Amino acid sequence: MPRQKFEGHTGSVFDAIHLPGGQRIMTCSRDGSLRVWDLKNGKQIGDDWRDGDSPVYTIALSPYGKTVVSGSMDGGVRLWDLDTGKVIMRWMGHTEAVNSVCWSRDGRRVLSGSDDGTARRWDVESGETNLAPINTGHKSVLAVIYSPDMTMFATSVSEDSEHWHAKIWDAKTEKLVATLETADSVLCLAWTSDTKTLISGPFEGSIRTWSTATWRQIAVLDGHTETVESIAISPNGRILASASHDGTARLWNLDNNQPIGSPLQHPYPHYVTSVSFSADGKLLATGCLDENAYTWDVCGLLEEAGLSELLLQLHKAVPAVRRRVA
Repeated sequence: MPRQKFEGHTGSVFDAIHLPGGQRIMTCSRDGSLRVWDLKNGKQIGDDWRDGDSPVYTIALSPYGKTVVSGSMDGGVRLWDLDTGKVIMRWMGHTEAVNSVCWSRDGRRVLSGSDDGTARRWDVESGETNLAPINTGHKSVLAVIYSPDMTMFATSVSEDSEHWHAKIWDAKTEKLVATLETADSVLCLAWTSDTKTLISGPFEGSIRTWSTATWRQIAVLDGHTETVESIAISPNGRILASASHDGTARLWNLDNNQPIGSPLQHPYPHYVTSVSFSADGKLLATGCLDENAYTWDVCGLLEEAGLSELLLQLHKAVPAVRRRVA
């Protein structure tokens, strides 16, 4: 059972993230709003955050915890002040919906991916596009993520509605470095903090881990029965969380690539759209197409599975990215 349920949105919840201080989460929705919630009582804090009525597909917290970036159906990438709830920067370079946003580790750039087939990098200080649009040569960019050392970035790109591929690019030259060789279409991505492993979530099939030295597959994580919409790595790098169209979220032991306990059941047939760990790794937030968000007690789940040691600190993970549900 979830620890808490967050009700109030009037459209599907596409993303849910933890905010600094460990007392709040933020969600974004098809209803065009961002909302902040109290983790303990499940109530909304303050008014909705809005800048027009366009559905908001994705949100990401800055490395320093002062701002949040969002991507919307109207092609806008917006920077929000976490204290005031107001837009402080609005980037309208994309011509189609923005499916994914992420921060560089130093907080100076934002990377966005869009249905217009491009990825764009934005300079947070100047407010300008840092470089010309990166044309991936494909119909749509569904996910974007910087490598921890910022030398590369990975994208999930689509040729049509059923085939997505993961491509890795040199961040300086924008030249293609590698394409992950898999029969499974890739929808979401996560990078380990040592840059040595990239993890992919599939449209159909299994979650896979990849060596960034050879770009060859390392392991396969079987369990979900439908599309994996979102993946995230715990702050200590030892647990993977995944969200799926099969109506569940799952936890995985990255020490042995095995599932942890039973799936976290959501109201089926509603897709689970996102997963996000708290800063201490003890709480998981999920978004769902049932218009609600949920939190789950990771400590309790690990204790039930006899794996409490997986919360021990090892190294910091890098935020993951996922595609949005249409």
